[in-house]
Amino acid sequence: MTESSPMLSLVFPAFNEAENLPALLESALSIGESLDLDFEIVIVDDGSEDRSAELLERACARDGRIQAVHHASNRGYGAALRSGLREARGELVFFSDADLQFDLREIRPLLDHAKAFDIVAGYRARRRDPWPRRAIAAIWGGLVRALFDLRVRDIDCAFKVFRREVLEAIPIESIGAFVNTEILARARAAGFEIKQIPVSHHPRQSGRQTGAHPRVIARALFELAQLYSELHPRAGRAASRTLAR
Repeated sequence: MTESSPMLSLVFPAFNEAENLPALLESALSIGESLDLDFEIVIVDDGSEDRSAELLERACARDGRIQAVHHASNRGYGAALRSGLREARGELVFFSDADLQFDLREIRPLLDHAKAFDIVAGYRARRRDPWPRRAIAAIWGGLVRALFDLRVRDIDCAFKVFRREVLEAIPIESIGAFVNTEILARARAAGFEIKQIPVSHHPRQSGRQTGAHPRVIARALFELAQLYSELHPRAGRAASRTLAR
């Protein structure tokens, strides 16, 4: 950290979110200014095929607090988040999705709790996604709790704040949807404290969700098996062989 480093980094992975980016940036700038903190906004364009890159470059030219990271091709949600977290310079690092399904004003209670906890994780009080996505999430949550004893109500909720020391202490290897689980499982294993609080969730208005795609799920299961093998070496060998088939 340097004297010029911001107190808060707001990180948003984005893929084909051109329709949502203007409103996202307006909201992020507004909430950042209202917090009376030095802040930066980091948007990771994960190889978007729409006008996302063009819109981001214009935004960066207008406001130096906005930083853009561009992937030449689509690498996956985890890879995009990882790039954003690496770019972030804040003592506190917040991340959310770029799809406008969360109300950024609700970051305030997360920041309040970050004074006493290493990670503050939101959980969707009422999840506003199609039922197949909710069903997959429920099954996934049960599997994660069973394998990692990770008592988190909404493991994949993209509304979290981390102290910088957490991100510096744990490796992040997932390139896909498993990244939320990986971060929290590694953080818990390292002894970091996690606080959960409810947040609002809204239906997606623009763009397309990709989290329930079979290929995304298969990648997450493969990465889950790898992490289980790493954190539970003996039991993990058998589980890894089964899940990776």
